Amino acid sequence: MVCGCSALLPLPNPRPTMPATPNFHANPSSTSRWIPRQPMPVAWTSVQKTSALLWLLLLGTSLSPTRGQAKIPLETVKLWADTFGGDLYNTVTKYSGSLLLQKKYKDVESSLKIEEVDGLELVRKFSEDMENMLRRKVEAVQNLVEAAEEADLNHEFNESLVFDYYNSVLINERDEKGNFVELGAEFLLESNAHFSNLPVNTSISSVQLPTNVYNKDPDILNGVYMSEALNAVFVENFQRDPTLTWQYFGSATGFFRIYPGIKWTPDENGVITFDCRNRGWYIQAATSPKDIVILVDVSGSMKGLRMTIAKHTITTILDTLGENDFVNIIAYNDYVHYIEPCFKGILVQADRDNREHFKLLVEELMVKGVGVVDQALREAFQILKQFQEAKQGSLCNQAIMLISDGAVEDYEPVFEKYNWPDCKVRVFTYLIGREVSFADRMKWIACNNKGYYTQISTLADTQENVMEYLHVLSRPMVINHDHDIIWTEAYMDSKLLSSQAQSVMLLTTVAMPVFSKKNETRSHGILLGVVGSDVALRELMKLAPRYKMPSTNSRPNVPPPWTLAAWSARICLSEHQQWLHPLPSRPPAPVQRGEETKTQT
Repeated sequence: MVCGCSALLPLPNPRPTMPATPNFHANPSSTSRWIPRQPMPVAWTSVQKTSALLWLLLLGTSLSPTRGQAKIPLETVKLWADTFGGDLYNTVTKYSGSLLLQKKYKDVESSLKIEEVDGLELVRKFSEDMENMLRRKVEAVQNLVEAAEEADLNHEFNESLVFDYYNSVLINERDEKGNFVELGAEFLLESNAHFSNLPVNTSISSVQLPTNVYNKDPDILNGVYMSEALNAVFVENFQRDPTLTWQYFGSATGFFRIYPGIKWTPDENGVITFDCRNRGWYIQAATSPKDIVILVDVSGSMKGLRMTIAKHTITTILDTLGENDFVNIIAYNDYVHYIEPCFKGILVQADRDNREHFKLLVEELMVKGVGVVDQALREAFQILKQFQEAKQGSLCNQAIMLISDGAVEDYEPVFEKYNWPDCKVRVFTYLIGREVSFADRMKWIACNNKGYYTQISTLADTQENVMEYLHVLSRPMVINHDHDIIWTEAYMDSKLLSSQAQSVMLLTTVAMPVFSKKNETRSHGILLGVVGSDVALRELMKLAPRYKMPSTNSRPNVPPPWTLAAWSARICLSEHQQWLHPLPSRPPAPVQRGEETKTQT
């Protein structure tokens, strides 16, 4: 019978001495007995014993009786539990190596001592090491700037230049006959752990171009030929500082020279969308912070393709803005309205969230009515004036972007009241469509307000035409030859090579602008491009190893000496930031049980 079987089963000896592994038959219809087997490893034997005890315990408490069931004495259950715990402890102790570790420690205990760590001194040492490391990165970028400007000074533009270079997309590509394609010669690539295990060539750089940039345009060929002088500097920098990662030169014409050389893979549609001129490091180095008000015409004449081009133009402008810029978008037809009512009368930081929010709102714009440009211009000038007087926004450049299919007048009274004669606000005009009837007035508005006029006839024209405003805003800096060094915020690079790398790193970029030093163009303020280098934050963190920054998770009443450093300095990590900062050198007062405390961060 099933009932009461747990009382009839024999209990194993709490400390069995039999050498063989027990095999317990739980079938109630059979006679329960121990069957000897071949000896097994001691660890496995112990596991088998404890498993049998556990099985017995579960069996005795889980079977549902149909009649009266004998109760298991509490002493017996306690004996099983003690046996199970004892066997488990002995097994873990024996095979975890804890006894050996204690023995090793006792062997050297006499030579060990506890030293109190000065947390502030620790921070100072970390700070010096990091400063020296970052200084080497800046020096590497400065070397590239000097080499690029010198190479441009010695280069004469050749309209008919014929020059083959290593195109990152075409290298090692062959045609149907097995021959290397044009601009795709053999390029040796080897996997390199320092560069995320990507196949690279540390002897030379390669050149990448977006799909919409012709790889044999005279401006491209002359720029690539001139920048060949950077190869030697790339290699020299890397030999001097092996912690350097990617070094590159982003040209104002659109090509991107990167070291070490690498093969670039197009997306699933065979398109290369990466454009160095849209990257944060390029924009921050090429221009100063700016306040931007975008005015977009949504009158009835903007229907169809014109509105599609206008929306794409706004999106492209937003992509050129960064964390240091401020922006708002005003749509106008019969009346003026902010596309985001919550942002009425203000400028908002052009961070990623706000830019993406604006892009969604732009797609919802509908055309109707007649455009009232003068009212839109007044609104834009008033916002910029208010922010300037309140010392808000970027406190630097200010500009208005006028996107329309034409202007019926020049709106001179508006500019006389708000912008002349100082022209503190630049006005950039974008004529949408192929119609040129109103082109003269759009040009007049831009030229008389220190801006730039361009016509965008197709979607393919948008990128190149929008980028012109960056060159204009950079002119004062170029003319003064202000080689400002910029550091980007820490970011995860989701576009540059990340799809090919085995891991994506948190990094920051140091960059500097490159100017033309030729006498004939010096007064024009020509920006040649931007050089930069990525700095992986993991390299910085190596200078502050965690074993030197112990945890503060010790008993507050008895703080050991080595945790004093943790009160003096702490490494702070988050998804987007890593930094080192001092904290009060004195430990906090002990917290008594039951007391309520508040922590301010």
